[in-house]
Amino acid sequence: MKRSEQSGGAHKSRSQWKMIGRRFMRNRLAMSGLFVFAVLVLVALCADLIADYDTQVVRQSMTERFLAPGSAHWFGTDEYGRDMFARIIHGTRISLFVGIVSILVSLAIGSVIGAAAGYYGGKVDNLLMRIMDVFLAIPSTLLAISIVAALGQGMTNLMIAMCVSQIPRFSRIVRSSILTVKDQEFIEAARCFGSSDRWIILRHILPNAMGPIIVQSTLNVARMILTISGLSFVGLGIAPPTPEWGSMLAAGRPNMRYYPYLVVIPGIAIAVTVMALNLIGDGLRDALDPKMKN
Repeated sequence: MKRSEQSGGAHKSRSQWKMIGRRFMRNRLAMSGLFVFAVLVLVALCADLIADYDTQVVRQSMTERFLAPGSAHWFGTDEYGRDMFARIIHGTRISLFVGIVSILVSLAIGSVIGAAAGYYGGKVDNLLMRIMDVFLAIPSTLLAISIVAALGQGMTNLMIAMCVSQIPRFSRIVRSSILTVKDQEFIEAARCFGSSDRWIILRHILPNAMGPIIVQSTLNVARMILTISGLSFVGLGIAPPTPEWGSMLAAGRPNMRYYPYLVVIPGIAIAVTVMALNLIGDGLRDALDPKMKN
């Protein structure tokens, strides 16, 4: 009987995810965002095959400075004669890698904190949430700037700053999601069967609270890319000559009057990536919302 109930529950879960997938695929804007994001991921994975890092991204050629976009250099060259197309391609890898990894790490840590606070409640909830409130009282961008300024420039320090600034948000989201399901009948049934707290949280509570978490994770990746670009723009992100869209905007700003492509092209890359992620997040929100079934 127990095995048949488990198989029935697994079948119901698969059917539910299939319905969510169908609702998502019916959303044309969401599918467009997913297509654009898939192309960006493919470009990031194949960046070394598309453009060589040593000869095209960081190699300087003063005889090829400020060449306009054309057949030789699709996006033109910058003030050091470096190919803008190659730098945009490799900048895609950096922005996506830092943004996605930062969100995954902060989600993992925030989920542990939020799950413990929401499930146990009482003093555990008060202690953990008051600590998170201290971090939430500081704007996330300002907190990231403070951490990077203290630790110094670099990809690792930037990712640490991104993670610390987002952990309180995810802990709050996970806590609120868990509070909506922890007192339902199937959780009480799991307790009666003698399931451990860790098993109940991982197997029963978190899977049923994944909707808001998935949506916020997708939207926060877009926010992270904007924050990374902003920090690099003011000189606190990834240091040159490593190609990053924000630092490319900052480098092209003094010459934007005569060579506008130096800022237009990195700006378009940031805008397209953020818009694609926002479209995916909106589509996931509609697909995971039970009110959108019909």
